[in-house]
Amino acid sequence: MSAATYNFNLDQGADFVLEMIMKEDGVVKDLSGYSARAQLRKTKDAAEVTSTFTCSVIDASAGKIRMSMPNATTGAIAAGVYFYDLEIFTDSDAFVLRLIQGQATVTREITR
Repeated sequence: MSAATYNFNLDQGADFVLEMIMKEDGVVKDLSGYSARAQLRKTKDAAEVTSTFTCSVIDASAGKIRMSMPNATTGAIAAGVYFYDLEIFTDSDAFVLRLIQGQATVTREITR
C-alpha cells in the first residue's frame, strides 16, 4: 500500500488536530499493537526535525488515529512550506507503514 498524499495548512499559533480512520480495501483496519508517529521538516532531505506531532491510536478496533500539535508549538514554527509523513509501527519497528505524506503550509499568525 502506497502512502496517500494529503496537504494541509498549519495555522501558526493555533492548535492543530487531524483525526483519521485507516482502512484497507474499504475495511477498517484493527490497529491493536500499533503506535503512530509523524515529523515536520523544512525539506524532505533535512536532517533537522522542525517539529514532532503528537500521534496516538485513539480507538484501535475502529482504526482511528489522531495527529496533533499544540498552539505553543505551532507558534514557534516560521511561516512557510514544510514536509511531513505519518507512520504506524509495531514494537521495535518490526512493521512500519507510512499512511499519509505531503506538504504542510504554515500560515503566519496575525493576532499575537
